[in-house]
Amino acid sequence: MGAFIALAISAGLASAVHAQSYPSRLVRFVVPFPAGGGVDLVIRAAAQELSSKWGTPVIVENRVGAGGTVGTEAVFRAAPDGYTLLATVNQTITTAPYLFKSLQYDPSKFTPITLMVQSDNFVLAHPAVPANSLRELVDLVKKQPKKWNYGSFGRGSQPQLLFEYLNSKERLDLQHIPYNGISPLLIAMITGEVSFTTGSAGVAGEFLRAGKLRALAIAGKKRSPQFPDVPTTEEAGFGYLQSSIWYAVFAPPGTSDEIVQKVGSDLRAILKQPDFVEHQITSKGLEVIASTPQELADVVQQENASFKTMIEAAGIQPE
Repeated sequence: MGAFIALAISAGLASAVHAQSYPSRLVRFVVPFPAGGGVDLVIRAAAQELSSKWGTPVIVENRVGAGGTVGTEAVFRAAPDGYTLLATVNQTITTAPYLFKSLQYDPSKFTPITLMVQSDNFVLAHPAVPANSLRELVDLVKKQPKKWNYGSFGRGSQPQLLFEYLNSKERLDLQHIPYNGISPLLIAMITGEVSFTTGSAGVAGEFLRAGKLRALAIAGKKRSPQFPDVPTTEEAGFGYLQSSIWYAVFAPPGTSDEIVQKVGSDLRAILKQPDFVEHQITSKGLEVIASTPQELADVVQQENASFKTMIEAAGIQPE
């Protein structure tokens, strides 16, 4: 018994020493999407702050492929030592389980750290499309079936879920064109290759202000402070269309509470700095959440149920 107690104390002391010395070398945030997207921009800004705070390099690595699952799987299989972390959106955590038959990671086993920010998505149209509202979109597509399309940034992404749900509920035939990330999707929207998509103010705001995109509605419960003239989907008579995106940080399964608390508390402190919020969050149309690990776990659980319902209603089958 004495030997067992001694071993337990020794293990506890080792864990405490490890937490106190963490981080002692380069920390890598893996973003499973191309550079330039919303989560990429936010975590890069936060990484600079963390690097200064910790006195050690903090970098962002974009590992893309298979709708974000390639980079997500890489973190899932990484050592749970706090030196490889995941910065991602809800797509790879709450929708992927219903979209892939052989997903190579279990989202429920990730160690949650913090939900950084969130934003409701706009329903967007190219300015040349003769529709200024959701109702006009529906009427247009019904009059001219198979002519109109929408773009997404991969299978199971927010645009696909929203427009396939709209197809199902309104008996439309909008055609799906997937792209490898939000940046190429926005280019396709601006050039008119794609008629419709969704996007947050963080990625679409500058194009809305420049008149290169048109917002038909915002798929949330309240209007955007940056674009107060854009009605909500509920105001437009399509309350079933709800779409928001959040950016969160997770660690590999088995990561210690000490590391989770260290990374989480320091990230939350950065996310509450007035200058950082002004220049990196609200200016991009995002809302700071800075959640605890448990709050993030609760959000994941809630979204699992809602996305499952939406995916089944939209008729999207796992592949």
